[in-house]
Amino acid sequence: MSAPASQEVPCLISAADLQRRVAELAARISADYRDRNLLVVGVLKGAFIFQADLVRALTIPVRCDFVKVSSYGLGTESSGTVRLQLDVSQPVAGADVLIVEDIIDTGTTTSWLIEHIKRQGAASIKLCALLDKPARRRTTVPIAYLGFTIPDHFVVGYGIDYGERYRQLPYVGFIPPGEPQ
Repeated sequence: MSAPASQEVPCLISAADLQRRVAELAARISADYRDRNLLVVGVLKGAFIFQADLVRALTIPVRCDFVKVSSYGLGTESSGTVRLQLDVSQPVAGADVLIVEDIIDTGTTTSWLIEHIKRQGAASIKLCALLDKPARRRTTVPIAYLGFTIPDHFVVGYGIDYGERYRQLPYVGFIPPGEPQ
């Protein structure tokens, strides 16, 4: 049996709610980083849409970069082993770094990434996450800017995928338990 069609994925967070929350986060970040040297580092692939919307809503100049780390592969459970697939290309030393994540699940990958950026000499590191799923947390991570806290669902949409599908959804949906994936 195949996975549910995109239009059949139940909505958890609407497109309108996403855009409203992104604007609120951008206003806070812009105020907090006024007159600072901000480097916004998006975590590929899941955070690319969130980061694009967030950066467009900022009212301060920023530099943007990306990292790609993985602990999931094609499954729905973290392997616990973090692999760096793409590192930042912008200079990190002395910069205020804002890591932009799609979802904080176990915290393992994000905790590893924060330490990785810290070793490169960042002046400060803060985390901006669209979604937080505290029910699955294994490692505590400090989220300075949070979009939404969600229940323990496997979510898709707004850049977040399952097996490279569903990223294009304009909302955050979820695959109901027991649904074929």
